[in-house]
Amino acid sequence: MAYVITASCIDVMDKSCIEECPVDCIYEGNRMLYIQPDECVECGRCEPVCPEVSIYHHEDLPEESLPFEKINSEFFADLGSPGGARKVGRIGTDHPDVG
Repeated sequence: MAYVITASCIDVMDKSCIEECPVDCIYEGNRMLYIQPDECVECGRCEPVCPEVSIYHHEDLPEESLPFEKINSEFFADLGSPGGARKVGRIGTDHPDVG
């Protein structure tokens, strides 16, 4: 697990991070964005451009955001690692804990 998107992205989805990501590993759910952990190269370019302060390196997650490491990872249980969000487009669903 590299970078993690947390609760402050829910119902906001600014998408600045998508534009900044060089490997296209940020996928769009219905209510929030998710980072595919196997595709993320830990460049860190997404973190400073997020105006919602929603993205953290997994080692720097605030205590209240720890569940989002699992949420980001589990979001890809069925989808797997498609090799780029642009190929897939908007997923239109969310992890059950997001709603």
